[in-house]
Amino acid sequence: MRCFATVLLVDARGWLLLQERDEHAPIDPDVWGLVGGHVEEGEGFDVAVRRELAEETGLRVGPGELTPEVAYWRTFSVHDSGDEMAVYYGRTDATDGDVVCGEGRQIVFVSPDRARALPLAQAARLVVPQFLDASAYATLWS
Repeated sequence: MRCFATVLLVDARGWLLLQERDEHAPIDPDVWGLVGGHVEEGEGFDVAVRRELAEETGLRVGPGELTPEVAYWRTFSVHDSGDEMAVYYGRTDATDGDVVCGEGRQIVFVSPDRARALPLAQAARLVVPQFLDASAYATLWS
């Protein structure tokens, strides 16, 4: 079993930050997924989600940053192997212009309607619709 940490960032419009995966992605290439990745040996989910966010987008979590804090939302079991994926969420003042794509074709903010309609990676198919329907999402921008 592998462990993953992912984050859903929501901008002032209520749009989600998603990653268009490229053909080199080891899991679910050529579809849209969540920002995040593997939890490394000796690393907790809280550390991993911040590291992955910085590596993949150039965005950082913390005081004075465009993303002040992220909160744990819930854990999902994903893939046939039952991998564990912890999902975090947060509000950000970042825009597409602040994102430095460190992995995949692009990482951009996507409207909720478009996010529901995109071809999504297996994990994102579980997470995105549930998050958009959750009270946690509504509190971030409404």
